[in-house]
Amino acid sequence: MTTYDIALIGFGGVNRTLAELIATRGDALGRTLGFDLRVVAITDLRLGSLVQDGGIDLEMALGLDPAAATFAAHGGSADPDNERVIRTCSAGIICEATFTNPADGEPAASHVRWALESGKSVCTTNKGPVALHGQELSRLAKLKGLHFEFEGAVMSGTPVIRLAKQLFPGLVLNGFEGILNGTSNYVLGRMEEGLSFEESVLEAQARGYAEADPTADIDGHDVQLKVLILANELLGADITLADVQRQGISTLSPEDISRARNEGRRWKLVGSARRNLDGSITARVAPVALPLAHGLAGVSGANNAVSFNTDLLGPVTVSGPGAGRVETAYALLSDIIAMHSARKPVAADA
Repeated sequence: MTTYDIALIGFGGVNRTLAELIATRGDALGRTLGFDLRVVAITDLRLGSLVQDGGIDLEMALGLDPAAATFAAHGGSADPDNERVIRTCSAGIICEATFTNPADGEPAASHVRWALESGKSVCTTNKGPVALHGQELSRLAKLKGLHFEFEGAVMSGTPVIRLAKQLFPGLVLNGFEGILNGTSNYVLGRMEEGLSFEESVLEAQARGYAEADPTADIDGHDVQLKVLILANELLGADITLADVQRQGISTLSPEDISRARNEGRRWKLVGSARRNLDGSITARVAPVALPLAHGLAGVSGANNAVSFNTDLLGPVTVSGPGAGRVETAYALLSDIIAMHSARKPVAADA
C-alpha cells in the first residue's frame, strides 16, 4: 500500500484534528482509501518544529501543552522555522493551515510557494493565498507537475469546488449565489428572532462562531474572498478582489429585519457572481431580503450553501457545514484523496 508522507504547517485546530484522525482512524482510512498517511514534520508558532523522517509519534505530539512545552524536548526545536522545514523535510504533501492575514494571504502564500518550489504538493484551508495568489500558485503547481488543492477554503468540508468541477461537465455555469459565512448567517437569524445586532454578535462569539474581532465576517470580507475564489475557479473569471463589490450586514436595523419578515422575506448576506452577455463577470457581496421560497432563505444557523445557475438544469444548490475543526480537517483529507485519485507523482513513499 502507498504511504504518503505529509507535513503539518500549523498545529492549531485544523491540522491537530487531521493528526487525531490519522492517529485514531488511520488503519481504517487506509483500508477504505487505499493509502496510508505518515506525518514526518510539524511546525507551530508555539510548539516549534519537529522533523522525523520515520514518522512522528502523534500521541506524543497531540499530548503536548503548547502553553508549557515545545518540540525541543522531543528532538525538535522551539523555533518553527517554516521555510526550512517545508523546503527540506521528506514530506511529499504539505498540509497548510496557519493563521493568515486575509489582506495579503501571508504567511500561507509563502508556505505554498516554498512547497511547490521544492517539489512538494500542497493542500491548504486558507482563503488568502487562493483568492489573492491562486492563479500564480496554480500555474507554478502545473509547471512542476504537482498538486495545489484548496477545497476547504470556501465551505470547509463541503466539497463545493470539486463537486462543481466534476459533476457539471457539459453544462454551462452562468453564475452562482451563496451563503458563505456562518457567522453573519447566525447573526441575521438571531436578529430575526428579536435580538439586537450587538446582542447577536456577542452570542455568536460566545458560541465560537465569531472571532473576538468579527469584522471580517460581519463586514463581508470573508465572503468577498470566497466569491473571488469561486468566480475565478468555476466561472473562469480573471478578476481581483477590487472587482468584488462588498457590503456587510452591520447597517441593517431591527426595522429592516421586521419589515422583511412582514413582507415574507428574510435577510441573508449573499455572495454572488454572474456571467454577463459580453462575457464579463459581475461579482458582489451584499445583504439581500430573499423571498421565503428562495432556495437560500431556509439556510439557517452557521450552515453554508451555494446555488449554481446552470443552462440545462437551472439552479443546483449544495449545502453543508461551512466551518468546524473536524469538517475543515476532512477538507484536507479530501484534497489528499483527490491527489491520490489523480495518480500524479506527489513524492510518496511506497
